[in-house]
Amino acid sequence: MGKTMIHAYAVQSPGGQLEPFEYDPGALKAEEVEIDVEYCGICHSDLSMIKNDWGISQYPLVPGHEVVGTVAAVGDRVTTLQVGQQVGLGWTSRSCMHCEWCMSGDHNLCLTAEGTIVGRYGGFANKVRAHQAWAIPLPDGLDPATAGPLFCGGITVFNPIVQFDVQPTDRVGVIGIGGLGHMALEFLQAWGCEVTAFSTNPDKEAAARDMGANHFVNSKDPQALEAVTNSLDLILSTVNADLDWGAYINALRPKGRLHFVGVVPHAIQAQAFALIAGQKSVSGSPLGSPTTVAKMLDFAARHGIAPITETFEFNQVNEAIAHLESGKARYRIVLKH
Repeated sequence: MGKTMIHAYAVQSPGGQLEPFEYDPGALKAEEVEIDVEYCGICHSDLSMIKNDWGISQYPLVPGHEVVGTVAAVGDRVTTLQVGQQVGLGWTSRSCMHCEWCMSGDHNLCLTAEGTIVGRYGGFANKVRAHQAWAIPLPDGLDPATAGPLFCGGITVFNPIVQFDVQPTDRVGVIGIGGLGHMALEFLQAWGCEVTAFSTNPDKEAAARDMGANHFVNSKDPQALEAVTNSLDLILSTVNADLDWGAYINALRPKGRLHFVGVVPHAIQAQAFALIAGQKSVSGSPLGSPTTVAKMLDFAARHGIAPITETFEFNQVNEAIAHLESGKARYRIVLKH
């Protein structure tokens, strides 16, 4: 009997083109599932890994961590999933299941968690593997063709809503109306919040309002920023650019929080006095636990929330990456088999 080879697209060196690549995954581990990939979103993190921006990439590198597919095989000790079930897989493919973080439900904070595309091969392929706990079933009512980006971008912006017990009466700002920000607007509007969108592009105002923003602030306009002083309970920063963070801290009400889910290039500058005087916080968070992912999927299905996507065939993967890099994606890209 011949080996089962997985057919993928890989880059061989930093910033290289994706090329066909085959590998033998070996025997399926006892608590693993093998997923037949149907769709895979492309995330800015894939681009960062392709270029080795974070210094953790290993080559050949198979990107792809916004997978939607069908369980094709299960290990001997898999108890939560069955062959034929439709599931999604995000940034994390395994956590230890016994540390204090996993045991308290914060699996996404596990210090030995395994990234789907870090030191292993990801979802730009016909198959991918993961621990059963991190392959999350898709609820009825979610379109598998657009659900992939929920497993990275979606949970990244949904997790803070749960972590900080955001109330429907809260006033929340979102910086950046892109791949992350557009989903944040949709979630927060459905959660019941009064939502303010901050963007450097005034042409995005109509789109931001369609996605759920009640207010729009052109963040290049200092007077517009000043006008929202002391008005927001939480501000989510989804951008990967350095901004005048002091202006956003001033926009927070007392006990407000400036929360980062986008990786900004340089150290975050903040005046201690503004934080102390208003008892304000600056924080960050990574994705979410399997339970929080399942909660997000249920919420999205219940409220008809879906990422806004553009679709490319898998054999167009290099064109899709170039489209993302150009900044023209509106707002997430999904590859399909």
